[in-house]
Amino acid sequence: MDVHVRLDGQRDLSGQIYRQLRTAIHDGLLRPGDPLPPTRELGRRLDVARNTVGVAYERLVAEGYAEGRVGSGTFVCTTGLPTPGATTATDTTGSGLRPRALWAGLSPWADPETTGATTAAHDFRVGLPDARLFPYSAWRPLIARELRLSATAAAGYGDPAGHAGLRAALARHIGLSRGVRTGPDDVLVTNGTQQALDLIGRVLLEPGDRVAVEEPGYPPARLPFLAQGAEVTGVPVDAEGLLVDAIPPDTRAVYVTPAHQFPLGMPMSLRRRTALLRWARRHGAAVIEDDYDSEFRFGGRPVETLQSLDRDGYVIYVGSLSKVMLPSLRVGFLVAPAPLRAALRTAKYTADWHTAVPTQAALARFVDDGLLARHIRRMQHVYATRYQTVTRALTDHFGGLAELVPSAAGLHVTTFTRGRLADPKALADRAGRVRASGVAVHTLAEVAANRSARPGFVFGFGSIGAPDIEGGLHRVLGAPEDKD
Repeated sequence: MDVHVRLDGQRDLSGQIYRQLRTAIHDGLLRPGDPLPPTRELGRRLDVARNTVGVAYERLVAEGYAEGRVGSGTFVCTTGLPTPGATTATDTTGSGLRPRALWAGLSPWADPETTGATTAAHDFRVGLPDARLFPYSAWRPLIARELRLSATAAAGYGDPAGHAGLRAALARHIGLSRGVRTGPDDVLVTNGTQQALDLIGRVLLEPGDRVAVEEPGYPPARLPFLAQGAEVTGVPVDAEGLLVDAIPPDTRAVYVTPAHQFPLGMPMSLRRRTALLRWARRHGAAVIEDDYDSEFRFGGRPVETLQSLDRDGYVIYVGSLSKVMLPSLRVGFLVAPAPLRAALRTAKYTADWHTAVPTQAALARFVDDGLLARHIRRMQHVYATRYQTVTRALTDHFGGLAELVPSAAGLHVTTFTRGRLADPKALADRAGRVRASGVAVHTLAEVAANRSARPGFVFGFGSIGAPDIEGGLHRVLGAPEDKD
């Protein structure tokens, strides 16, 4: 690669070249074994004599920073160099620039989805599909085809609202699988659910507006609203879902996970969903419906979406392919009422213009060719087996320690702990010990926005095979007779 060297004036030119290259080596910008530019080339770029560059290289070689190879050129030494330690403008603590005060209280959620790969023998992380079972053999030709087309077609930017084929495919998919009433024009493709929430906040909220969220609830959902200056208020949930009567009357938007409440798992009852829609109409507030993993249902009747029940245009439906396919794809979408479409499209353009076009085009083919539906059917059977294994083991073997929260969908189940694990400190200590022993698991407080949530564990079963589940639960909860 090109090496940036800046010459000031006409004095000590060799010394200036030497010092800047030495600094680049110290900072790790030039790594061991990297080639230095040929003296003739660097001299031409800097408009100096070739010998001037050669003198600088000779000093680097003499001091052990570089080595000459006959017939090949000059390279950074592979041994004996100091440990890189860059000093840049970002290290300067005396800068007068400071972030807004609210950012001091915001930080990325240290949750299972952001902790990366794990080598745990028993992986109970929440919200992760089994990447080992993704149909890579079908996906690779699709993405390769789109990359080839990108190389031959006229280069250009994509539509901020999303690839037309993907929007149409998603509209059909969620219309058939979830009963969402939508067409391609209603769909806007985003970089995951998180960007969808950010765009909604940009379009709907003024600083100081109130947003109601479930308590306990999904922590990352709060962040975009807080960053936009909104007041975020937690509203309790019970066995039927969000307590509609507890929503503050000045609320501008309500964020809910009605099909599979995060993290507890119960669906919102029809009575409560109807009450929420009436409340939204009465107060002129938006309802943001996050339908994050409802494709996987293991019992009971499918839960109708709020969007399909809404006849007045107050529900914004948010979906994601992270749980169905791969989190690393970062493709989500939203379905908004007509008055919001133009503003949301502009907000998407303002944020990042558009989501990667080759990925969108490949996804459109993946959906249209029936590959997504086939993958969901296959994984439905896999996850159903794991769901039955984990719920049966918790009920049959750990009833004295764990109270299972009823749930029939998604990729995790939640338990309230009792007995010796009812104390929050004892629970946290236990979680720390089992993690140190090679079990990836999170307490309810760790995956809920309300850190004082009732003591419990959340067991994800997307990444753990059925044969490993019972042994992992024994390591987390201990045998019933174990006094811990």
